[in-house]
Amino acid sequence: MTAATRDTSKTATTRRAALGLFGGAMLLGASGKVLAASGAAKDEDVLNEAAVLRDPDIPAAGNPKGDITIVEYFDYQCPYCRKIAPDLRALVKEDGKVRLVSKDWPILGPVSVYAARLVLAARYQNKFIEAQDALISLDTKLTEAVARDRLAKAGIDVDRAVADLQKNQDAIVAKLKQIDEQATAFGFNGTPSFIVGKFRIPGPITKDQFVLAIADARKAAAAKK
Repeated sequence: MTAATRDTSKTATTRRAALGLFGGAMLLGASGKVLAASGAAKDEDVLNEAAVLRDPDIPAAGNPKGDITIVEYFDYQCPYCRKIAPDLRALVKEDGKVRLVSKDWPILGPVSVYAARLVLAARYQNKFIEAQDALISLDTKLTEAVARDRLAKAGIDVDRAVADLQKNQDAIVAKLKQIDEQATAFGFNGTPSFIVGKFRIPGPITKDQFVLAIADARKAAAAKK
């Protein structure tokens, strides 16, 4: 299973095995800045620890006070994102100490961009997570009409979301641009891609591999205390 990529003619980056994540992984340094393997600091305004792990514009699912954060970069049209979503959400619930921050990274076309913008607009009525869950659980082709219909069925006021999108368009576009810059700086080539704790996973992994990655992230965090 490989990630869905911007250019489907290219092979996506092969993911590392869960226990081998840390060897060449990009990580968040003690200063809170994202450091590449070379040690060069990236744009502090976009890629500091708070922007990546605790973005105030992206409500977290799971335990908001959890000891480990998983950041997911995903697209509603990505079949791998849809497939992994139930297992990932079940794992977060079973663990009980994980924050899940799902960041819309619409790389698969205009419909993905439309859906991501509408979901971000749903935040203004405190329905962000419900909107994400509604669209990532789709079992049919995503269209603008399907997006609006599924959001309505999930209890989102779609007319208000459309109005909020128009009213806050600049902020929503800027947020998606920031997310794209983050994912690109991490070297991600497609969706889904993840940050677990302070380590990167450039592609889909299994539920069991997530369990191992979370355990390793906790060990790494404990070692720094």
